[in-house]
Amino acid sequence: MPAADYPTPSEECPACGATESKDLFRATDRLYRTTLTEFQIVECARCRLIRVSPRPSPRDLRFFYPENYWFVPGENAVSRLEEWYRRLVARDHVRFVERALDDSSEQGPVLDVGCGGGLFLGMLQERGRRVIGLDFAIDAAASASRQHSVPAVCGSLSDPPLPEGSCAAVTMFHVLEHLYDPTCYLASAHRLLKRDGRLIVQVPNASCWQFLLLGELWSGLDVPRHLHDFRERDLECLLDACGFEVIRRKHFSLRDNPAGLATSLAPGLDPMARRIRGVLESPRQQLFKDLVYLAMVVAAMPLTMIEAACHAGSTIMMEARKKP
Repeated sequence: MPAADYPTPSEECPACGATESKDLFRATDRLYRTTLTEFQIVECARCRLIRVSPRPSPRDLRFFYPENYWFVPGENAVSRLEEWYRRLVARDHVRFVERALDDSSEQGPVLDVGCGGGLFLGMLQERGRRVIGLDFAIDAAASASRQHSVPAVCGSLSDPPLPEGSCAAVTMFHVLEHLYDPTCYLASAHRLLKRDGRLIVQVPNASCWQFLLLGELWSGLDVPRHLHDFRERDLECLLDACGFEVIRRKHFSLRDNPAGLATSLAPGLDPMARRIRGVLESPRQQLFKDLVYLAMVVAAMPLTMIEAACHAGSTIMMEARKKP
């Protein structure tokens, strides 16, 4: 659907409070197919924050999160190969966080908010780091403890399981875009961090080339689970308003950028989506589809690296610390 040429009244923008917005298009859940409902994607007329409008109620939103909304390795050979691949591409995130920890003068645990199955924390723990996971889903926290032997708690960062000033780092990978009020989580992270502690956040980048080219087909929208779609400057302004200064940023994620383009073009081949939707397939079919998807990811690598080199990557990762 083409964008409207004029602002239309809507609910208040959560960033600036403006009530006028521009309609961009309508989109639905292409990835997990939890609903056939189409949702309006709008851009605030004042601050240009992109968001779903009206936002689904918390009661409705929970139905759009399928069970096992995180990776749990299976027992067959194909699943073990998937696990190996996930460990390979997750090194990108691990290295980013380890550098932040090394640059900081603080000692303490790394709290990963939205830890899912716990692979990232498990890899950090293997490198001698103290870690703790936090996830809203009790099954995810249990999976992190069971699969990777990391301490994990079911809960919300608005009521954190750790005392103030206790963390060397707080990480949030693809969390803020899911929240009704991201400032609440960022304020809580600010309190949890030690004086020179580090906050690491990653979100899809709505100023990327992929979004400009693909529009409502871009997987970074993840309608209707993503309530906000941040541009780089949106995220930086949000962090600044919550008492943080950005000291490092990264526009390329080996885990997310190439795979995101592949999923945009062929959501039905995404391994996680197939598993969550319960697609019936033999081990041979699973392997064939995984290999086709992997070939698409590899083919997407050059474009996504060029995109990131131009500071227009499909994700943005930022390291921030408390303002002096």
